[in-house]
Order: sequence, then C-alpha cells, then structure tokens
Amino acid sequence: MAYKDEQLREEKVFKDPVHRYIHVKDRVIWDLIGAMEFQRLRRIKQLGTSFFTFHGAEHSRFNHSLGVYEIVRRILANFEGKPYWNPNERLLCLAAALLHDLGHGPFSHSFEKVFKLDHEDFTKKIIVGDTEINHILRRVEPDFPQKVAEVINKTYHDKLVVSLISSQIDADRMDYLQRDAYFTGVSYGHFDMERILRVMRPVDDQVVIKSSGMHAVEDYIMSRYQMYWQVYFHPVSRSAEVILSKILHRVKDLYLSGYTFRFQPIHFLSFFEGEVSLQDYIRLDEPIVSYYFQAWTDESDEILSDLCVRFTNRKLFKYVEFNPNAQMEEWMVLHRLFEQVGMDPKYYLVVDSSSDLPYDFYRPGEEGERLPIYLQKPNNELEELSRTSDIVESISGKKRTDHKLYFPSDFIEALSDDQPEKKQIMDLLGIARN
Repeated sequence: MAYKDEQLREEKVFKDPVHRYIHVKDRVIWDLIGAMEFQRLRRIKQLGTSFFTFHGAEHSRFNHSLGVYEIVRRILANFEGKPYWNPNERLLCLAAALLHDLGHGPFSHSFEKVFKLDHEDFTKKIIVGDTEINHILRRVEPDFPQKVAEVINKTYHDKLVVSLISSQIDADRMDYLQRDAYFTGVSYGHFDMERILRVMRPVDDQVVIKSSGMHAVEDYIMSRYQMYWQVYFHPVSRSAEVILSKILHRVKDLYLSGYTFRFQPIHFLSFFEGEVSLQDYIRLDEPIVSYYFQAWTDESDEILSDLCVRFTNRKLFKYVEFNPNAQMEEWMVLHRLFEQVGMDPKYYLVVDSSSDLPYDFYRPGEEGERLPIYLQKPNNELEELSRTSDIVESISGKKRTDHKLYFPSDFIEALSDDQPEKKQIMDLLGIARN
C-alpha cells in the first residue's frame, strides 16, 4: 500500500475540550503530529500575552492546530460524493490544516514586528526545507510539500481547497474562536459550529453556506467581532505585549551598541544580525524566551532590567485613551516631560493601536480585498451574505480602530512632589492624585 493511503491499524483519538474528540486514522497525519517541528507548537502559546489578563489562556498552537485539522476532517466527511469536491485533495487539505501555524515564533506577532519576520514565510520554509515535516510529506509525493505550502500561502490552483483553511468562514477561525473562548472563560466566542458544518456546500472555487444556515453564520460573525474587542485587543494584554516588544527592542539596541550582557543572549544573536537560519528559528520557543527575561531582571542596564521585572512579575503599564489625530501636541509635550524627569519615552511612553474588520464583501482593486461569504438559495443561486442579513450588513466593511497610550504610572507617582513636571504629566494623562 502506498504511504499516502496507509491507515493506522487502530484509530488514534485525542481528547479535546472543544471538539470532544480529535480522530486520526491516516498514517501521514499521525507521523506529522509526531514530528519535532510540530511538537514545538506545544511550546508556543495560542494567545501570546493574554494569559496576563485571562489566567486560563495557557493553551498552545499545538491544541489549535489539532482542532483545525479536526474541523476540516469533519467538513470533508460531509463533502463526500458532493459535486465540485475532488476526493483526491483530501489528504492535502488535512495536512495543510494541521500545519498551517507551523511557523509561529514565540509570542508570535510582537516577535515578528521587532525582528521583521513573517511566520507564514517560516511555515513554508519548515514545510519545504530540510526538516522532519518535509521528509514525511515527500514520502507522499515529491511535490507534496510544495502543494501543502501553496495551500497555506493561498496560491494553490484549487481555490476550494484554500477556502477551507483561509477565508472569512474557515476552519482556522472556527477553531480559535471557540478554543480561545473556552480557555479565557468568556462567552463571546461560542456559536453553533455543528449547524454551520451541516450547511456548508462545496462549489467551483469556494465553500458556500446553504441559505437556511444564515442565522448560524450571523452568530459566528458577531462572535468573532466580540472576541476581537473583548479578548484579542484587551488593553491589559496589549500592555504586556507593549512591554514584551520594548524588551526585545532594548536587547537588540544594547547588543548593537556593544553592551556587555551579564547573561548573553545567545539564542537571539542571529535575529539581531538579521541572518536567521531555519534551525535558529525552530529552536527558539517561549520557555527559552521567558528564561532570558527572568535572567535579564539582574542586568546592569536599568531599562532592560525594569522591563523584564515588569513582564516577569506582571507589573504592567497603565493606559489612557488616545486620539493620534487630535492629541499629538499633548503627546509631544509628554515626550519632552518624560525626558526631563529621566524616563526614556522610547520605552515608557508608547502609543498602541488595534483595528479589525469583522466582515467585508468583494471590493475590486482595494488593498486586502476579501472574497465574501455566499449563501446558496434553494434554486442554487448564490447571494452575498450582507445582502440578505441585516445584522451582517450593519457591520460590513466597517473597520474599527482603537488607540491607547501606555505609561508606567508607578514611576510617575514616585516622582517628588517638588518636581513641577510631575503635576504636568499627571494632568496630561488624567492621573488622579491621592
């Protein structure tokens, strides 16, 4: 029997708090799960710094990746025998679902921004490079790794396959909304996934929804909207992310300036120098980064030490609402005052912005244009969701943006009352005096 068709003698089952059970019967999928690059995802949190706000949010990208695989497995079981679906794409879909987050680094997006990296690029490198994952995929077919990478990169020729992993109603979103809601303890992310899976239909180049399932999709979109603003963009989590980002910036700046570390950042050297090998990237995970942060609490550089103490012991920055269009003059005054009292504004006065577009329809030629969700009517005609749903129409194409100004209120409060800058800073930031 060919490797791609090989089945396990006995089905493997993972107990899962979201989907109850995750079923694995294909030998290829079981081998991929056991590969070192996939096991690494156990050491990358799904929600980055959100555990500072929601103490249960310690789940990993390993959990999530298994969940996305399971949802796709269930979708494909429903697609069997339906028009437009090519059963020969089954294993490709399952592998792409399982491996779609393979390239995430420690604390994901903050880490990427500081070092100008792209996790999707590293996902592709792990899949097509000299890795255990690649060796397994090549046993299926010599070009199978490239096909998997193309699905994840959204360049694969069969757009129906791509839409299962990446669209406005895909397995990725359906898993992380429910999983993140479960582990954060909030109710916003819950929706009737089983109903959505039953009304999904394959068409020529994407998945559509049977019109009778519209209300389940409305619930899903509103769940996503709420999760972004109540969980993913929570200002306390963002405060921790700001400090994390500033630690990495400070370490990089110190290294490039020739600073002598008490605890050398060996695992970061290639990142500082902009020459990150695949092996350097794979071996850096969150436990290692957290170990460095703990060690750097004793560094002689006061800024690095302070930031690491704050992150390690959850001594986070406070925040106020900030309008960059109307308050830049106040920000410039604050910038000058912080310098005068010895607080480096580069690290201690930080504007952070969050934005989200919960749903959009096709807008030809616009940057980031998105394929919409289509409803399939009883006569098989397709209609874009927001044309039928008043709820979805009310939020379609409406991008919401939020800005916060973060600062160390403890430093400000510790300033001497004799310093005239203290009152000015507190007044500008709206800090109440005791």
